Amino acid sequence: MRRTGILVALAAMLMVATPVGASATGPWTPIGSDRARPLDESQGLATVQRAGGTEFRYTGVGTIPPGVASRGWNHVGDPGAGNGYYVEPYQRDDRGPKLFRVQAPDGSWAEYTHALESWEASNNSFAAVSPGGRWLVAGEWGTKERLLVHPMPGIAFTDPGANLPYASAVRLDRPVRDVQGCDFVSATRLLCSSNDPAGDLFGVTKPLLQVDLDRPLDGSDVTGRVSALGQLPLESGCGGEFETEGIDYDERDGTLRVIVLSPGICVAFDSKTWRFRRG
Repeated sequence: MRRTGILVALAAMLMVATPVGASATGPWTPIGSDRARPLDESQGLATVQRAGGTEFRYTGVGTIPPGVASRGWNHVGDPGAGNGYYVEPYQRDDRGPKLFRVQAPDGSWAEYTHALESWEASNNSFAAVSPGGRWLVAGEWGTKERLLVHPMPGIAFTDPGANLPYASAVRLDRPVRDVQGCDFVSATRLLCSSNDPAGDLFGVTKPLLQVDLDRPLDGSDVTGRVSALGQLPLESGCGGEFETEGIDYDERDGTLRVIVLSPGICVAFDSKTWRFRRG
């Protein structure tokens, strides 16, 4: 096919939006979406509130600092923020330590590494800062019945030269799969985006999950009750496998944001950051 023919076919395909599943996400109603750039807005997002104002941060392969990538941390996950601090989670391919890159309210950066426990997966999918800033919740890939808890680097743990320890776990009452991001909406509730492609755990693929804790994090294991609120919006000009990514809750106005990457070549054209409000 000549080049002009390819362009015409591509344009025709992109003109047709193809909903692939419902967007019934429990009490959370979609109120709009913004294009998510695959290079620097494809992994996660966080709302950073400081005295000087509020800033929306995104992560993607294009946001990894060269000095971090050159030392082996080649994947960044969904960032978290709280109390003016901003945290980016990084992983590597050699079962080396995980990295949490932390920016303080004054703009200074520090790096905290966590040596893997013998039973711990090397994935560092997300970072979620608990209300009050005392704890940092992180997650692994695959089918798991736990979320990992660390003392919050920069607040509760302040020595970048020491190993950031594992503190406790959120013990889930049922397994979850491929959680890409979580964020606190209260001291005892998290919302999480799952990239589950199978749908056998909750009867739906790509669900928005709610995790209700039996008490606020305190350094000991807590139980998390998991419920699926429904499938995240899957809408693109291309058919195929979508990928849900990071999640962020803006406590200022109650807006929930979730990144959903489109399949195939459409990842570059119509990937979205969906916005939700509690209906």
